[in-house]
Amino acid sequence: MDSVLDMGGVDAFLARVHASSYFEEAAAHTLAAMLSEVEGALVGSVHSQGARMARGMVHLRPSDGYRQLVVLEAGAHEAVAPEPGSTRLPSMTAWRLVAKHRCAAAIDVNFGRIEPEDSVAPAEWSHAFGNAGSSQDKGETRQRLLERGTTHVYVLPLRGAGGAIEGMISLEAECRAAVGQPFIWSACASRLRTLADIATPHLTALPLRPVVTEEQDPLLPVQGEAMKGLVRMLRVFALQDETILLSGATGTGKSRLARWCHERSPYRKGPFEVLDLSTVPEDLQLAELFGWRKGAFTGAARDHGGAVERAAKGTLFIDEIDKLSMRAQAGLLYMLETRAYRVLGDSGGERRAQARFIVGTNANLQAAVRAQRFREDLYYRINVLPVRLPALSERPDEIPAWARFMLERRHRERDSAGSVDLTSAAERRLLTFAWPGNLRQLDNVMRRAYTVALAEQGGVQHAFAVDEPHLTRALAYEDAEPSRSLVELLHAAATAFVREAERRAALGTPLELDLANVFPGMVLAAATEKLENRDEAFRLFGRDAQVKSRNHHRVLRRELERVEALFRALGIDSGSPFGRLLDGLAEDG
Repeated sequence: MDSVLDMGGVDAFLARVHASSYFEEAAAHTLAAMLSEVEGALVGSVHSQGARMARGMVHLRPSDGYRQLVVLEAGAHEAVAPEPGSTRLPSMTAWRLVAKHRCAAAIDVNFGRIEPEDSVAPAEWSHAFGNAGSSQDKGETRQRLLERGTTHVYVLPLRGAGGAIEGMISLEAECRAAVGQPFIWSACASRLRTLADIATPHLTALPLRPVVTEEQDPLLPVQGEAMKGLVRMLRVFALQDETILLSGATGTGKSRLARWCHERSPYRKGPFEVLDLSTVPEDLQLAELFGWRKGAFTGAARDHGGAVERAAKGTLFIDEIDKLSMRAQAGLLYMLETRAYRVLGDSGGERRAQARFIVGTNANLQAAVRAQRFREDLYYRINVLPVRLPALSERPDEIPAWARFMLERRHRERDSAGSVDLTSAAERRLLTFAWPGNLRQLDNVMRRAYTVALAEQGGVQHAFAVDEPHLTRALAYEDAEPSRSLVELLHAAATAFVREAERRAALGTPLELDLANVFPGMVLAAATEKLENRDEAFRLFGRDAQVKSRNHHRVLRRELERVEALFRALGIDSGSPFGRLLDGLAEDG
């Protein structure tokens, strides 16, 4: 069988990947080509009889967490997310070694060994499968693979710009005759590497296929495009026993999502227990985790069950995991690996942890590992299924919907039969704010705006609306951009422009890059509004000569035309606050 990369195959493969509109399409083309390469190498080999390629998977997971996980079964044409309850999940050992040493590896599942592709890789690569993670990982991973008939696995990194590891690809084969022997991987390793290198830029840049949301979820009532892909993945993760790591800025909804995972898990009939480590002194962290007996330490006046015990047959969400002391980290690691723990001051034997664990953090744990504030082995132990929740500013399509939900919830508490609405002008005002405090801050502002609107109506209205002036008053108490530098703010604006371009590209209506040239016009408009004088606005930026020659009117008009072009492209009408300002400036000119 000819190689995919022979006889112009590279151009054909690149054309297929390049023509893909969504991540799933590019992943399917990539995995199909790789499976075909291995099948071609098997022809005429010593393992040609009784060997078959089973499936391939693309794990898109840069350093801060999973973006997507899709599977292509051999012979299929579409790469799909694993179904809830699926055993098609990654090995923490394989991912750790691929991410750390940046080279491919072959795994003999039955024989329990993992070998590097690179002959100069560190000696620790060659070991019994699972030792680099934990004995638990070894057992769980092998069992999952064996259950689906997999005997050999090949994993290779997806290397992005600057060598950053953006994820990995795993290929699975079944060949009983090759157990304990080298499989065919080495014969096609370089071609697989080439296919991965060609595909990586597309896999990391393409948007996910739009997801149709099921009927409203009471725990996740709002799901924008940025969240739908994560939620689809978490439906699978929720049903596993492995630890889920939820990261993201304060107020992004980690606690809500942890409870959502619990309600979708096999442990949903059990308790959902939360341990917020930011509220626990370091010297009491182990005690709060595992409990204590009376007299175990000064102040232990009675027996106390720990969070692990209280969460038995349910879920324990350990939030702010980065606040855990080094001593408590060692205790938590031991419990996660062995499922055993000891109550402080208890003379009996060890107890078995019967809870499922979800951990949360708003810190960069990798940086904490490098600074030796967080144990590397614990980091890899909890980093099996990592998911980063995007900030609210990264999902602007959710802001009005969340605001309405929060208003309605607030109103139901006061008047179960009444109604409250949010005007379109208020929606536009919401979208002009950066929301550094995320959903928590939005909730506070909507409560305040609701009270302002209610007070304006005399406090007795059965149905009313929150309008832009109410929001403006509510936002007056917020520090819109606390301690953010100009460079950070400009980067946030550039990121927002890129997100809009991605959204429009997915719809087939690309956003022109030239429209990014609106910044001078917006700055001049903002300066004119603040100084209430266009001459002074130009002088503020050292344009005295243009003011003196009266040339600044023409310059302002040209810059405002660029802003208006962007407004037209985005469908923003002149009723917005900035739109009214531009109209006023145009009339003055």
